[in-house]
Amino acid sequence: MMKSRLKGFVYFLLTVTLPLTAQNLSVKGPDGKLQVTVTCNESNKMYYTVSYNGKQLLEPSPLGLETNIGDFTSSMKLIDHESKTIDTVYTQSRIKTSRIHYHANELTCLFANPENKKVHVTFRVSNHDIAFRYTLDRQDGRGSVTIHHEQTGFQFPQHTTTFLCPQSDAMIGWKRTKPSYEEEYTADAPMNIRSAYGHGYTFPCLFRVDGAGWILISETGVDSRYCGSHLSDSQDGLYYIEFPMPEENNGNGTVGAAMALSGSTPWRTITVGETLQPIVETTVPWDVVEPRYTSTHTYQMGRGTWSWILWQDRSINYDDQVRYIDFAAEMKFEYVLIDNWWDTRIGHKRMEELIKYAGEKGVNVFLWYSSSGYWNDIEQGPINKMDNSIARKQEMKWLQQAGVKGIKVDFFGGDKQETMRLYEEILSDADDHGLMVIFHGCTLPRGWERMYPNYVGSEAVLASENLVFNQHFCDEEAFNACMHPFIRNTVGCMEFGGTVLNKRLNRTNNGGTTRRTTDVFQLATAVLFQNPIQNFALAPNNLTDAPQLCIDFMKQIPTTWDETRFIDGYPGKYVVLARRHGKQWYIAAVNGNKEPLKLKCSFPLLAGQTVSYYSDSPKLSPQLESVKIKADGNFRLTLQPQGGAVLIQQGTAM
Repeated sequence: MMKSRLKGFVYFLLTVTLPLTAQNLSVKGPDGKLQVTVTCNESNKMYYTVSYNGKQLLEPSPLGLETNIGDFTSSMKLIDHESKTIDTVYTQSRIKTSRIHYHANELTCLFANPENKKVHVTFRVSNHDIAFRYTLDRQDGRGSVTIHHEQTGFQFPQHTTTFLCPQSDAMIGWKRTKPSYEEEYTADAPMNIRSAYGHGYTFPCLFRVDGAGWILISETGVDSRYCGSHLSDSQDGLYYIEFPMPEENNGNGTVGAAMALSGSTPWRTITVGETLQPIVETTVPWDVVEPRYTSTHTYQMGRGTWSWILWQDRSINYDDQVRYIDFAAEMKFEYVLIDNWWDTRIGHKRMEELIKYAGEKGVNVFLWYSSSGYWNDIEQGPINKMDNSIARKQEMKWLQQAGVKGIKVDFFGGDKQETMRLYEEILSDADDHGLMVIFHGCTLPRGWERMYPNYVGSEAVLASENLVFNQHFCDEEAFNACMHPFIRNTVGCMEFGGTVLNKRLNRTNNGGTTRRTTDVFQLATAVLFQNPIQNFALAPNNLTDAPQLCIDFMKQIPTTWDETRFIDGYPGKYVVLARRHGKQWYIAAVNGNKEPLKLKCSFPLLAGQTVSYYSDSPKLSPQLESVKIKADGNFRLTLQPQGGAVLIQQGTAM
């Protein structure tokens, strides 16, 4: 239950660094280290700067909106401001931390343009996070607004390197399904390099400011009332907010956003730290949003089997799905995911029999659907069920009656407001029918775990299916796994579909692409990759051809976490991360390098305690031993090339 205490409108530590006539105001986080300064400069343009511990992380960066009711980018005047503190405690079972205490100072600046039309710019500043947005009230009787463009920018100092994923062209790729947030990251790149497609970069975006620290930029709170956005290419270190491309959604829908007035934009978020710890541990995507609706249903998180990832389309038949249901039961997993083509290769009537069989085995069912509609050329069924409210509700009624617990909806058309509306409608209708929702081939989730009670994950990453499709992605798996905890997965659930124990990625474990990572590396990703419903890439053959200690590990691994702690790492190179489930700590480490890595880590929470230690032998076979952490909490890890390690606290499981 959320407890919220909004302390009144006080001018707490709001520092007026210059007289108000100079149009310069500052607000700090509760510990005084993170500071945002808002300025109306000599040209009457709105800017903000960001510093941490006295070091500048963002230089003067532009603010403003271009709308159909007025221009709020130039000739602006700061006419008023107010401030308050926010002290909120909430709980959330589907993110990296279950109980969150959000404490921030808020500054709202009221600006007016020459026509005396007004815009509010609100900044919330906690110890490591900034969230800001624009609010427009009714203007001269106008009750709606179209936002054509945001002037919002981020001006980085000269010596900054980037860790970014490019925004792809629209309506390209397989069956014209892009963009789908599935491009490759580049690490430690200079700012002046043009993005791969020339359209900028998808959120979240990670930057390292030399000598000052790290910055993660993203957005949250995007729903049917706005479009999703991304960052532009750099212009001498300045990145702007960019709206979707006209070609997205097959050219249908507006590029900008339209809102009823009064209305607010989504929150732009900035997370800063002298180290990577605040980046990995941030909860700002959920701190500043509120639930869009409440649910009368109780949803169970858990683990699932998934035939398609290794056995592909040919596995979508009754007999193979029985094998995977039996496999899920043997693994004590809660779910089985049945992928595309089930409507024609099994059929609705026989699917009812299969769902009943799964229930008798203690296994619940997720079913795949295409998002359908006019934005791609997908043939896989079921199609034309999720894009129309009438068809969707009829289908969901059948799903509910048949006992299905969730759906996986695939192949969306971009980030336009029209598409964001479809995400929200699917979620809302699904909750009416007691269904959880996973999105695939989709956009980044933006605070959705807190906003929608039945939302349980999104792909929005170059995920495990690519390991099957191309050897290149197997070769780069370790590098990519060392990126996600710092970037993609830190801002939202990531439905990766990983933990592959096949050596060869095909049905018979003897052909196709070759896995380069070790078995323990794969076990570690089950902890590293956070998603409350995990559909693992295991197969029935693993019961006999995978090491027993790996199978036993997967039988007991949780998918929900109460606390997350960053221990050590560098994007693309290695990561050591701790997560707590109940009273039990799990520590996972992976090595993205092609040579061994020796680390001295500190685990003060496990000082003097005994742990189960999974590691790779020099010959890269998995091994398990019981070890005691030193009284000072220090522990030496040796990670084999593209290998991993897991430590599990003993005797405290709940």
